Amino acid sequence: MSTKSRGRLFASRIMGAKIRADGARQAAKEAIRAADRAEAEMWSLRMEGYGGPAQPSPSIGQCLNGGYGFLQVKCHRCETQASIPLQAIRRPRDTEVWKLEPSLKCRNCRNGRHAPPVHMIKLTETREIVPYVWVHPEEER
Repeated sequence: MSTKSRGRLFASRIMGAKIRADGARQAAKEAIRAADRAEAEMWSLRMEGYGGPAQPSPSIGQCLNGGYGFLQVKCHRCETQASIPLQAIRRPRDTEVWKLEPSLKCRNCRNGRHAPPVHMIKLTETREIVPYVWVHPEEER
Protein backbone atom coordinates (compact mmCIF):
# COMPACT_ATOMS: atom_id res chain seq x y z
CA MET A 1 0.00 0.00 0.00
CA SER A 2 1.44 3.33 -1.01
CA THR A 3 1.73 6.31 1.28
CA LYS A 4 -0.79 8.27 -0.77
CA SER A 5 -3.48 5.57 -0.54
CA ARG A 6 -2.82 5.10 3.20
CA GLY A 7 -3.30 8.84 3.67
CA ARG A 8 -6.68 8.70 1.89
CA LEU A 9 -7.70 5.68 3.95
CA PHE A 10 -6.91 7.44 7.23
CA ALA A 11 -8.55 10.67 6.05
CA SER A 12 -11.78 8.84 5.24
CA ARG A 13 -11.69 6.97 8.58
CA ILE A 14 -11.11 10.22 10.43
CA MET A 15 -14.00 11.86 8.57
CA GLY A 16 -16.27 8.92 9.39
CA ALA A 17 -15.29 9.05 13.06
CA LYS A 18 -15.98 12.79 13.12
CA ILE A 19 -19.46 12.27 11.63
CA ARG A 20 -20.25 9.53 14.18
CA ALA A 21 -18.99 11.74 17.04
CA ASP A 22 -21.15 14.65 15.87
CA GLY A 23 -24.18 12.36 15.63
CA ALA A 24 -23.55 10.96 19.12
CA ARG A 25 -23.12 14.48 20.52
CA GLN A 26 -26.44 15.56 18.97
CA ALA A 27 -28.20 12.44 20.31
CA ALA A 28 -26.78 13.18 23.78
CA LYS A 29 -28.09 16.77 23.65
CA GLU A 30 -31.55 15.50 22.69
CA ALA A 31 -31.46 12.89 25.48
CA ILE A 32 -30.52 15.56 28.04
CA ARG A 33 -33.34 17.80 26.78
CA ALA A 34 -35.82 14.90 27.07
CA ALA A 35 -34.61 14.08 30.60
CA ASP A 36 -34.87 17.74 31.67
CA ARG A 37 -38.37 17.95 30.20
CA ALA A 38 -39.47 14.77 32.00
CA GLU A 39 -38.09 15.98 35.33
CA ALA A 40 -39.78 19.40 35.00
CA GLU A 41 -43.06 17.76 33.99
CA MET A 42 -42.91 15.34 36.94
CA TRP A 43 -42.32 18.18 39.42
CA SER A 44 -45.07 20.28 37.84
CA LEU A 45 -47.60 17.43 38.04
CA ARG A 46 -46.64 16.72 41.65
CA MET A 47 -47.07 20.39 42.61
CA GLU A 48 -50.36 20.81 40.74
CA GLY A 49 -51.89 17.51 41.84
CA TYR A 50 -50.71 17.21 45.44
CA GLY A 51 -49.48 20.69 46.29
CA GLY A 52 -45.97 19.41 46.92
CA PRO A 53 -43.51 18.52 48.19
CA ALA A 54 -41.48 21.17 46.44
CA GLN A 55 -38.20 19.37 47.09
CA PRO A 56 -36.45 18.00 45.11
CA SER A 57 -37.13 20.21 42.13
CA PRO A 58 -35.44 20.80 38.78
CA SER A 59 -33.14 23.76 38.33
CA ILE A 60 -34.11 26.87 36.38
CA GLY A 61 -31.75 25.79 33.59
CA GLN A 62 -33.30 22.33 33.39
CA CYS A 63 -36.79 23.83 33.12
CA LEU A 64 -35.72 26.20 30.35
CA ASN A 65 -33.83 23.43 28.52
CA GLY A 66 -36.88 21.17 28.77
CA GLY A 67 -39.21 23.81 27.34
CA TYR A 68 -40.95 24.90 30.55
CA GLY A 69 -40.44 28.66 30.59
CA PHE A 70 -43.06 29.89 33.07
CA LEU A 71 -43.75 29.31 36.77
CA GLN A 72 -47.37 29.73 37.81
CA VAL A 73 -47.84 31.09 41.35
CA LYS A 74 -50.81 32.05 43.54
CA CYS A 75 -51.10 34.52 46.43
CA HIS A 76 -52.18 33.09 49.79
CA ARG A 77 -54.24 36.17 50.69
CA CYS A 78 -55.95 37.54 47.58
CA GLU A 79 -55.84 34.36 45.45
CA THR A 80 -54.29 36.28 42.53
CA GLN A 81 -52.45 34.05 40.08
CA ALA A 82 -49.47 35.00 37.92
CA SER A 83 -47.18 33.35 35.37
CA ILE A 84 -43.57 34.33 35.98
CA PRO A 85 -41.12 33.90 33.09
CA LEU A 86 -38.15 31.85 34.32
CA GLN A 87 -35.93 33.59 31.77
CA ALA A 88 -36.44 36.91 33.63
CA ILE A 89 -35.43 35.58 37.06
CA ARG A 90 -32.05 36.95 38.07
CA ARG A 91 -30.61 33.86 39.70
CA PRO A 92 -27.97 31.38 38.53
CA ARG A 93 -29.41 28.76 36.18
CA ASP A 94 -28.43 25.95 38.55
CA THR A 95 -30.74 27.34 41.28
CA GLU A 96 -33.49 24.87 42.08
CA VAL A 97 -37.03 26.14 41.54
CA TRP A 98 -38.16 25.49 45.14
CA LYS A 99 -35.57 28.01 46.38
CA LEU A 100 -37.44 30.80 44.57
CA GLU A 101 -40.61 30.55 46.69
CA PRO A 102 -39.41 32.62 49.72
CA SER A 103 -38.45 35.53 47.47
CA LEU A 104 -41.73 35.63 45.51
CA LYS A 105 -44.25 38.12 46.93
CA CYS A 106 -47.67 39.34 45.83
CA ARG A 107 -47.69 42.84 44.36
CA ASN A 108 -51.47 43.26 44.38
CA CYS A 109 -52.10 43.11 48.11
CA ARG A 110 -48.83 44.62 49.32
CA ASN A 111 -49.28 47.21 52.05
CA GLY A 112 -46.25 49.21 53.03
CA ARG A 113 -43.30 46.93 53.67
CA HIS A 114 -45.32 43.75 54.07
CA ALA A 115 -46.15 41.61 51.08
CA PRO A 116 -47.74 38.21 51.58
CA PRO A 117 -45.97 35.15 50.24
CA VAL A 118 -47.12 33.18 47.23
CA HIS A 119 -47.04 29.45 46.63
CA MET A 120 -45.97 27.70 43.46
CA ILE A 121 -48.63 25.86 41.47
CA LYS A 122 -46.91 24.41 38.41
CA LEU A 123 -44.51 24.91 35.51
CA THR A 124 -45.92 25.71 32.08
CA GLU A 125 -44.56 25.92 28.56
CA THR A 126 -46.47 29.09 27.70
CA ARG A 127 -47.91 31.93 29.73
CA GLU A 128 -51.32 30.66 30.79
CA ILE A 129 -52.29 33.69 32.85
CA VAL A 130 -52.31 36.84 30.78
CA PRO A 131 -51.01 39.92 32.60
CA TYR A 132 -53.50 42.66 33.30
CA VAL A 133 -53.86 44.96 30.30
CA TRP A 134 -54.33 48.55 31.37
CA VAL A 135 -56.90 50.48 29.34
CA HIS A 136 -57.27 54.23 29.61
CA PRO A 137 -60.79 55.20 30.80
CA GLU A 138 -61.36 57.41 27.74
CA GLU A 139 -60.44 54.65 25.27
CA GLU A 140 -63.04 52.37 23.80
CA ARG A 141 -62.88 48.75 24.93
